[in-house]
Amino acid sequence: MELDDHAEDLASDLGVDKEEVKADLQNLVEYSVPIDEAVQSLRRKYGDGSSGGSGTPSSKDVAEITPEDSSVTVTGVVLTAGKRSIRYQGSDHVIVEGRLADETGVIDYTAWEDFGLSPGETITAGNAGVREWDGEPELNLGESTSLSFLEESLEVPAEIGGDAQLADLQTGDRAVTIEVSVLECERKTIDGRDGETDILSGVLGDESGRLPFTNWDPAPEIEEGGSVRIENAYVQEFRGVPEVNVSEFSTVTALEREIDVGSDTATMDIGDAVATGGVYDVEVVGNLLAVRDGSGLIQRCPECYRVIQKGQCRTHGDVDGIDDMRVKAILDDGTGAVTVVLDDELTERVYGGTLEDALEQAREAMDQEVVADTIRERIVGREYRVRGHLSVDEYGANLDAETFEESDDDPTARAAAFLTEVDA
Repeated sequence: MELDDHAEDLASDLGVDKEEVKADLQNLVEYSVPIDEAVQSLRRKYGDGSSGGSGTPSSKDVAEITPEDSSVTVTGVVLTAGKRSIRYQGSDHVIVEGRLADETGVIDYTAWEDFGLSPGETITAGNAGVREWDGEPELNLGESTSLSFLEESLEVPAEIGGDAQLADLQTGDRAVTIEVSVLECERKTIDGRDGETDILSGVLGDESGRLPFTNWDPAPEIEEGGSVRIENAYVQEFRGVPEVNVSEFSTVTALEREIDVGSDTATMDIGDAVATGGVYDVEVVGNLLAVRDGSGLIQRCPECYRVIQKGQCRTHGDVDGIDDMRVKAILDDGTGAVTVVLDDELTERVYGGTLEDALEQAREAMDQEVVADTIRERIVGREYRVRGHLSVDEYGANLDAETFEESDDDPTARAAAFLTEVDA
């Protein structure tokens, strides 16, 4: 059934203006609320008793809640509670996000009203809506939710508070607290939803690993080389990997002590790395099977720096391209394959010359493909150890390389270790 049909039915059943209810329905759907839940939410909003909103939802343990539940009554301990601003129904709206736990499990929640939630409090939420988010149920606490604070506490199998290390963070985490070193930091001006906006972006590190970050309301405490405690951060996906987001509601405190940053990175089989869906800092070892088309000499758009074809940028049209070099190569270790992308510096290293050398070779041969052919001759068929940032999307797995070195592993020793593992 189309959105317009749902709006027509709701308007007829509830006796309200169709355009008004259609606008509400559209906004809910755009915020990723499933259509069936959005319809039930609007039935409750406009007072349709037949939807079940007038009855008392059944009480459930957290572990029993499923996305099929329209609303529930649940009692639990607030583990985390963090504010964030979102654009909803055409205006900015402050929500509170976090996690709730009882003796049976943990569930995420979003509160659309200011209930004054704080970590450590025990609450009962009556008529809490349930929606599916990233395949899991999530509680929605809104104007139809009755919320009470209880004096007694529960023993829950989770720690109160959002303290975490970078390696533990996953896309979708909210209200997290981290203590990190600012490894890289750059101020940028971007086109935000309200026009040009200044942000900070870079890389954070702790003893467990590294992750990129964006600070949407630049905090003076965040500067390269410093150490900070960040409270109420949230994690979103950026280019296939988790990214720490610091908002105007985050609390940033400069630390006088240094944060040790781990020097080791995770070494994984390619198949296991790809299965994670994206890793910011990972090392893989494999055989380089092929150099893909679009390697060697390329041209980029001077506006957006995307690769262009025949002087055409898909965003900016006809442009005078900027000469550059890159390599896109297939690396395979038997468990999986990944496209390794080398930037201009790493490409010059494997090519054995500079961009000017490559341009001169292409002019002499009257064919720029000779540069990619030279690179193929140098690297195809060899084993390499590659460290970088892995992203996975519908087009495949790509590893943006930070280091690209020929492997010094002894293949005989690795074969013996593999046979020993098989025999075991």
